[in-house]
Amino acid sequence: MINNPFSDLVVIELASVLAGPAVGMFFSELGAKVIKVENPKTKGDMTRSWKHPQEDPKAKTSAYYHAINWNKESRFLDLSQKTDYESLKSLIKTADILISNYLPQSADKLKVNFQAIKDINPSIIYASVSAYGIQSQKPGFDALMQAETGWMHMNGSPNGPPIKMPVALIDILAGHQLKQGILTALILRFREPRAYQVSVSLYDAALSALANQASNYLNLDVIPQRKGSQHPNIAPYGDLYLTKDNYYLISAIGTDKQFKDLLNILQLSTYLNDLRFMDNTSRVKNRTALNDILKASFKKINGHELLLKAEEKSIPIGRINNLKEVFESQQAQALILKQLEKDGSISRRVKTNIFKIN
Repeated sequence: MINNPFSDLVVIELASVLAGPAVGMFFSELGAKVIKVENPKTKGDMTRSWKHPQEDPKAKTSAYYHAINWNKESRFLDLSQKTDYESLKSLIKTADILISNYLPQSADKLKVNFQAIKDINPSIIYASVSAYGIQSQKPGFDALMQAETGWMHMNGSPNGPPIKMPVALIDILAGHQLKQGILTALILRFREPRAYQVSVSLYDAALSALANQASNYLNLDVIPQRKGSQHPNIAPYGDLYLTKDNYYLISAIGTDKQFKDLLNILQLSTYLNDLRFMDNTSRVKNRTALNDILKASFKKINGHELLLKAEEKSIPIGRINNLKEVFESQQAQALILKQLEKDGSISRRVKTNIFKIN
């Protein structure tokens, strides 16, 4: 396996919160030297203070901050001060990539816009993440994006209010888009050495990830409604079932064969030729009747026993785990990154890149 493929890269991170720092951590995990520049006036990245109620209020960093700031060299520089700005310029001269999430007006004022950085380093890759685009002065956060781009309208129970996802997924998606842009720019710079500007907005990242939900609307004029965890196009997919021993299981049945195999292990073979459930289209139309039957059957069976039978037949059914149960697995443990902090504590987070290249 190839380790530290970016060990010769220097990355300057002027970004804060999640999307930009997640990109910086991507490069730090792969061996790059990542220098995180933080503003001393605000006591650094605002996520340093986003502490869980169980955290020490006197601690300098939060668990949230640890999540996406592994193995970075932090520098506190007030860019409005000449000496600190000169220090930044020195760093930029030796850098390959700069990551920023400044609003245009702030970037211009602090002289960290693309033109100013390109003048300092003519071969820099300048990567910026914004809320609505590099020309917009409007700030934005993940929760707003989930609301404004349709995600919250689709998320929640049928009779309940719109619900925000429990992870800032739009930030994560924007970070992935920015990584792709930077990696593409690295290839372009190899072909034609010069400065490149890469930009991604949270808004565009949110829209680009709507996938089949967007297609259902664009092709059918169907506005997706809240269905809990159910899939609008597949059944029983995303449907939840409670077992005899109070396991919550979720189904991800995607083919007719998988469905028939499920009926067999549930001892529901009498429904194999039921026209209401013969194919996926029929099952989606008759989902309520189908779930009445399946829920009654699941409730009679031990969850662990059912999962073993499903695995033998390659039927996609899984248990809903909490994070304690998740991180008890060896596979999850292998993805934990640890770091010794200046105060002697050990911080932990999950790797942000998990691909392997051999």
